[in-house]
Amino acid sequence: MAIRPEDGLINRPGPISCPPAELLSTWSMLEYGQMKDKKTAARGIFGSRAKALELSIDRYVSLVEQAALVFDDALKKYLDGKTKRFEEKRDEISRIERQADELRRDIKHRLYAEMLIPDSRGDVLGLLETLDNVIDKAKDVSSHLSIETPEIYPFLKDHFRELVEACTQAVGETALAARAFFREPYRVTEHVEKVYHWEHQADEAEERIKRKAFSSDKIKLFRRMHIRYFAEHISGLADESEAVADRLSIYAIKRSM
Repeated sequence: MAIRPEDGLINRPGPISCPPAELLSTWSMLEYGQMKDKKTAARGIFGSRAKALELSIDRYVSLVEQAALVFDDALKKYLDGKTKRFEEKRDEISRIERQADELRRDIKHRLYAEMLIPDSRGDVLGLLETLDNVIDKAKDVSSHLSIETPEIYPFLKDHFRELVEACTQAVGETALAARAFFREPYRVTEHVEKVYHWEHQADEAEERIKRKAFSSDKIKLFRRMHIRYFAEHISGLADESEAVADRLSIYAIKRSM
């Protein structure tokens, strides 16, 4: 319904008051509803009762980031032949993994015992489980390197560094996407796209390592197999990040509906 001059709501001297609801146009009402939906979507999922839980989950995501950064440093130390420093970093990854496991169990207990965020409980638990796979992969790869000590030939080292860098970046973007899910869900997609980018970069680095290893006559067959094995398992860190990103994409869509 349009507002006419005879309604006395326009061309009137002095301050103009808001028209009554019956005079609002249908378009205005729809616009108001859309603005309200956007504000709701921008809010996180935690209420005032769940602030402590929010801090715990943020701490868990920080441990995932930390594990990836230490993993990056550990593998670079290994490639540089600094065995002692590598072992120190490997031990650090194991400590982070234990801390993350304890924190994850505590978060899970509180979600059920305190009946917090019941509408999103399943999504949060699923996310924590897939994030745990990222830390587990970092621990497993560093442990196998320590046990098997594969020889990485000089002409392959830069490619391994590229692979490790891509995996670390993928985990970093995964952590940002996870935080966005809890605080600013509309930003999840931009970080998820970056996870996919870095996972693709990791795949390309992995393939370069394999092609160079298997085309070289300087490397015996069993060593080629060893190099292939570790290239695939290091790249697995980016694959686990991609799995988290896939889950976050679905969760973000669910929250926007």
